[in-house]
Amino acid sequence: MRAAWLLLPALAALSAYYVYLPLPGAVSDPWKLMLLDATFRAVQQTCHLIHYLRLSHHLIVLNYLICTFDKLKSVSSEDIKITDAVFDGVEVRVFEPPAKGDESLKRSVVYIHGGGWALASARTSLYNNLCRIMAESLNAVVVSVEYRLVPEVCFPEQYHDALRATKHFLQPDVLAEYSVDPSRIAISGDSAGGNLAAAVCQQLSKDEDLPVRPKLQALIYPVLQAFDFNTPSYQQNMNMPVLPRYVMINYWIDYINGNYDLAHELLINNHTALNVGRALSFRARLNWTSLLPPSFKKNYKPVVQSTGTAAIVERLPALLDVRAVPLLADDATLARQPRTYMLTCENDVLRDDGAMYAARLERAGVPVTLDHFHDCFHGCMIFTVWPTDFSAGVQTRNSYIKWLDENL
Repeated sequence: MRAAWLLLPALAALSAYYVYLPLPGAVSDPWKLMLLDATFRAVQQTCHLIHYLRLSHHLIVLNYLICTFDKLKSVSSEDIKITDAVFDGVEVRVFEPPAKGDESLKRSVVYIHGGGWALASARTSLYNNLCRIMAESLNAVVVSVEYRLVPEVCFPEQYHDALRATKHFLQPDVLAEYSVDPSRIAISGDSAGGNLAAAVCQQLSKDEDLPVRPKLQALIYPVLQAFDFNTPSYQQNMNMPVLPRYVMINYWIDYINGNYDLAHELLINNHTALNVGRALSFRARLNWTSLLPPSFKKNYKPVVQSTGTAAIVERLPALLDVRAVPLLADDATLARQPRTYMLTCENDVLRDDGAMYAARLERAGVPVTLDHFHDCFHGCMIFTVWPTDFSAGVQTRNSYIKWLDENL
């Protein structure tokens, strides 16, 4: 009995040590965020152990666990018709609100979910709830794209899936089938889905034969570049919960079918050093010293290696492929983009990706709304249902939907 009384405080102390992380004072719901992060870390470590034992790929196990847990939190609505369909070989989930009065055509949003190109699903409740609420609040048809995931496929297949599904939906006969107004369509996505949404919008803008084009793009804390892993937000938030820097680098490696042995070289920007000729022409397109406001730059310094490893971009050309890294697109392409909403969070390694893209789009003449949240963190917008309900999630979701309602 005495041993148990001694063991319990020790276990409590170890648990507190594992859960506790020093967080910025302005972060929303800090203890809840620490618990969420501790859960993620524990699950990820278990999945990596399974991978190490060669029982299964760690991302397959992790996605299975996420989807299994996520199904427990579904929120339904009798007013929204939810159907699964296939658009040009790509699975989608369509959310249709009921007809209202004499209204003949509705607005629409093509939504591409996040998850590091490897996790989550249009069918799980985190995104099912978000798209249902969007359809209900906007009285809009929402098409949620179920693109294939890593490790089943790698770049560029996720991009191709998102592009094919979107182009199929934009055909006049398909829009007519869903009673959608061709002049009121938005392309949107969060995180890796924001990456795909931006890349799809860029490609659509180049397609001269496309009969219908999106009116808006709305990008939620998107990942837009793998050129510089030492922007101020990558340095400031390198150990932030949900998406620390090393995890984002690993997502990139998985997406472009690289090797984890390259993680350190990417972390210190050896792949885009001054002696890497293929990277030189892109450097000015994400020069954060001129693209970011002083409040983002703070006192951080650029990390530019004079000598690096040119072989990395030879082995992994996707690192400089604009279909994977939309921030590297040229000015002419950016000038053709639709009116843009960009949501960024202060406590997020990807904050500067979004801010730099917003700045470049504005310089190219595109109307941009940069919606920045000082107390929010990466991924927060989908965390609105117990037990992962955060005030940051409701706050960002409401602001995003409000912008769409006012502009779509």
